[in-house]
Amino acid sequence: MNRDIALWGALPIYCISAWAVISLLVDAFSKNSRVSFHFAWIGLLLTAIAAVGSFPYEGAAFSGMIATGHYAAFFDVLFAIGGLLTVLAAHPYLERLQFELDEFYSLTLFAIAGMMLIAHANNLLVLFIGIEVMSISFYILAGYFRNKTLSVEAGIKYFLLGAFMSGFLMYGIALVYGATASLHYGAILHATTTGSLSFPTLLIIGATFLVIALSFKAALFPFHFWAPDVYQGAPTVVTGLMSTAGKAAAFAAFLPLAFVFLPQLQIKLQLLLAIIAALSMLYGNIVAITQQNIKRMLAYSSIAHAGYILIGIVAASPDGFAAVTFYAAVYLFMQLGAFVLASVLEQQYGRHLEIQDYKGLYQRHPLLAGLMAVFMFSLTGVPPLAGFFGKYYLFVAAIESGFVWLAILGVVASVISAYFYLGLVVAMFFHPASERSESPLPAGTAGITLAISTLMTFLFGFFPSLLLRVTQQLF
Repeated sequence: MNRDIALWGALPIYCISAWAVISLLVDAFSKNSRVSFHFAWIGLLLTAIAAVGSFPYEGAAFSGMIATGHYAAFFDVLFAIGGLLTVLAAHPYLERLQFELDEFYSLTLFAIAGMMLIAHANNLLVLFIGIEVMSISFYILAGYFRNKTLSVEAGIKYFLLGAFMSGFLMYGIALVYGATASLHYGAILHATTTGSLSFPTLLIIGATFLVIALSFKAALFPFHFWAPDVYQGAPTVVTGLMSTAGKAAAFAAFLPLAFVFLPQLQIKLQLLLAIIAALSMLYGNIVAITQQNIKRMLAYSSIAHAGYILIGIVAASPDGFAAVTFYAAVYLFMQLGAFVLASVLEQQYGRHLEIQDYKGLYQRHPLLAGLMAVFMFSLTGVPPLAGFFGKYYLFVAAIESGFVWLAILGVVASVISAYFYLGLVVAMFFHPASERSESPLPAGTAGITLAISTLMTFLFGFFPSLLLRVTQQLF
């Protein structure tokens, strides 16, 4: 059975890693970017299928370094789907902007490989490697338009701040090792539960550093400062991937570490995370009100959504953890759908991304306006769309764990978010078209991404139990 776990449980990692490496050869020998595009989406589709097949093989492989099955397989599916939808949306977007280079698809595959390694990590060193593989890919993708000032600025800013936070991550890992004499999650958990800690104070400091580093990756307040500028400058489809699958990867790391550290640091760690969640929700939504650029608006709102997801970890209960994975999944579809729509309307880099450019969109293209309205309603939390049930499960888990005040703040933050989310809907449907507005070009394969994102937003809204039953089995 151990051999089966090592072979089949880790199959998604084998698949995506091999495909990413081979894609470099495809890039080198192919003179047509369409070959790289087709190679990438086929690889991501096969990886998603392999991830579904690996679900029953729960256990650990490679001397316990990686976990397999249930939890890891769920995130493997999520990351592969996120990558697939991004690649499909990126092809017409990059082709339209005349900047479709082969390495875009290779870097996307490597980013997804890093995310999967994070979800499979059962050792702090493997976690570090996964985060770095994902982050380095994103550093390059953020500055992908190397002839555009904003894109180069985004890449440099993300790289410098990300490298600084990697220092926090590595130093936190070193301190945890000093306190527990191990990097394996199981051994650390055993040391914290039995009280066999060499230096308890080091564990507190190390856990705090790990929280800071992962909060940066999830764009939680006050470690969010990179997100608005990077999200605005990066290619729109890359921003969609970073703000959804990238954020989900950070929480895929948060959850097992919560299991490891909560037995020893429950009160202190819960209070710290609760404060971060509360400030993220309020700050993100309040500042988003003032934004006129839709990418910056969605960037600040993503800070708030990271705060919502963190509520489930604060609850520290199986229902709370299930709510985290549920919301991470539905958030991927509704947020990625919104960014892909923005990319369809962005006919030139950085243009037609202001709120006023969306005025009268219903008159020019009612289908796109209707789809954007669906995503805005779902992000707000309007029933019966998926976003409503995601927030509902998180708030209920917080209340059951005694964090009533945090659930109330979450509701207040959601009400605040209605101002800018629904304000965009009002602009699209009830305002006359702006003089500089233009009709969008055909969506191409991005239409597949929009169709799947819309379908999942409705499906998990009308039938949330379909996804909830799966997430509940993970804990």
